[in-house]
Amino acid sequence: METEVKLAFKNKDDLYKLTVSDLFLNLFKGETEPAPVLLENTYLDTPDMKITKRGGMIRVRHYNCADADRYEFTVKYGGGVSDGLHRRYEWNVTSCDNAFSIKRFIDETNGSGDPEDVLLDVFGNINDDDLIVLCSNTFCRTVYNLSYLNSKVEACFDSGIIKNSDGSRSDEICELELELVSGEISELNALAECIIETAECVPFDDTKYRRTLAVALDGHDEG
Repeated sequence: METEVKLAFKNKDDLYKLTVSDLFLNLFKGETEPAPVLLENTYLDTPDMKITKRGGMIRVRHYNCADADRYEFTVKYGGGVSDGLHRRYEWNVTSCDNAFSIKRFIDETNGSGDPEDVLLDVFGNINDDDLIVLCSNTFCRTVYNLSYLNSKVEACFDSGIIKNSDGSRSDEICELELELVSGEISELNALAECIIETAECVPFDDTKYRRTLAVALDGHDEG
């Protein structure tokens, strides 16, 4: 189960200004500043978006950097969102290429922690040949590992631009994802409140997939 809080910022300056604040420096115990990584996300579904309508998402992510050039397949499903707190089932599989296979994905997620029967529901009556690319986005991510009270949190600073195929529509990515690695949800929410009090940001319920899909569909109904 993925548990994270999303916070939206007005611009990149406000987003990255947080990293030099006293609050953030006290939370970040790393010896060196992490390097940003270019992430290229492609989202798959059937032409009539069966998986999206079921509350699911398939993402093929390319980590584009010199020392970690790789692919990651992710499926998210279900859960809910409230005041920026996102909770969803999540399965991840690393790969050396971008060839997504339903059977291979299911086989390689054994022991992941989230229930396999739920994952089977996501793919019910869908074959590899049914899947197409619906939309894609690209953004830079810088990841900090934070310690707050008794919890460990991964802080992902994301900035980029979502565009449709001809560039006529766009939406800016300028957000912070606080993912709970270990600890309590109450502490994750408390950390988010501390950041909201320190920085110019607000809780954000939307996802990059939904935002990217909306831009790609040019405002048309997605389901």
